[in-house]
Amino acid sequence: MEIKKILFPTDFSEGALNALPYAVDLAKSYGAKLYMLHVIYDIATASGLYVPHISVDEMYKELDASARKELEKFGVDKRMDIKDVEYTVIRGIPYEEILKFASEKNIDLIVIGTHGRKGLDRVLFGSTAERVVRNASCPVLTVREPKQKG
Repeated sequence: MEIKKILFPTDFSEGALNALPYAVDLAKSYGAKLYMLHVIYDIATASGLYVPHISVDEMYKELDASARKELEKFGVDKRMDIKDVEYTVIRGIPYEEILKFASEKNIDLIVIGTHGRKGLDRVLFGSTAERVVRNASCPVLTVREPKQKG
């Protein structure tokens, strides 16, 4: 098995932070390039509505700038030894953009954190990780948040 490109999609959550060491360790072990990706959820795309208002465009520009800064500093202490890292922020529906990015970059492995939602939360919010696992053309490693004690 040859792994040269690893995709780590993140929503900056605790679950993603728990998954990052796996992506980093695998990138180090294989000498692979690590792609860190954040997808800004595009409400207009998801709903099919278009709101032609300049403030919406400005809002997305600000979100993009903020997300880029956050992406570059996200878990930096856990990935200090990796030199070949590419940061990307895009707008869309997260699972669709993750799959598209993986396909376009010929990603060998996706490492993604999961929230472990159940019941109504899962119905309301869906599962990006589940959709990625079901539809990815490459292997996907999911990392679940540790169970809380008590």
